Amino acid sequence: MIAVDQARAVLTRLERIDALRRSDAEAAVLLDEVRALLSEAEAWVEADRPGEAAAEALARSHEALLDGAQAADHALAAR
Repeated sequence: MIAVDQARAVLTRLERIDALRRSDAEAAVLLDEVRALLSEAEAWVEADRPGEAAAEALARSHEALLDGAQAADHALAAR
């Protein structure tokens, strides 16, 4: 049951990130959310080991973190 709760937390965080993106939230806010997503995804992987779906979500979270960091860098450079 813990893995299910963690999966829900990841999905909720993804929805929050998507809503923030649509509302043109600041890059720093998005980056903080992506970092939290990464932490939640890691917890999911630990709870669901060797869950393939959790591992894939973690990989996507890492990619999103990198994308968020690049977006933050671009936003700061544009100021």
